Amino acid sequence: MAFRRDPKTPAMTTDLPQHVFRLRVRYDECDPMGLVHHSNYLRYFEIGRTEFLRSSGGRYREVEEAGLYVVVVHIDCRYRASARYDDEIDIVTRIAKITAAKIIHEYEIRRGDEVLVQATVTLAVIDKTGRLQRVPEALLT
Repeated sequence: MAFRRDPKTPAMTTDLPQHVFRLRVRYDECDPMGLVHHSNYLRYFEIGRTEFLRSSGGRYREVEEAGLYVVVVHIDCRYRASARYDDEIDIVTRIAKITAAKIIHEYEIRRGDEVLVQATVTLAVIDKTGRLQRVPEALLT
């Protein structure tokens, strides 16, 4: 998965590479009605993001060992339908954009062909003191 630098802007563009990770909804992720609690979708996005990075040979641990942290700075989430206990769902993760200091992911949580949740999550890279840093090469390739 390679990113192309756009010479007109410092932002990087991609043709939206994506990763799909299948997960079965567990009992403890649900409310008393058997529906996935809305807060768990944020956990699913983290799982999707981590597995996407892992599938391309990267690991957050290496970034953290270099003294950098990838933090969520914005989430825009639209809930369309609920996943239920024991459903098999797909976490679809795409890289929408990378700038000098931010990574923007798009997500879909699907049950078969049905889109349950759509979201955009913006991440920033900071150092141990909380100062904004450039996105490291380890996250670009």
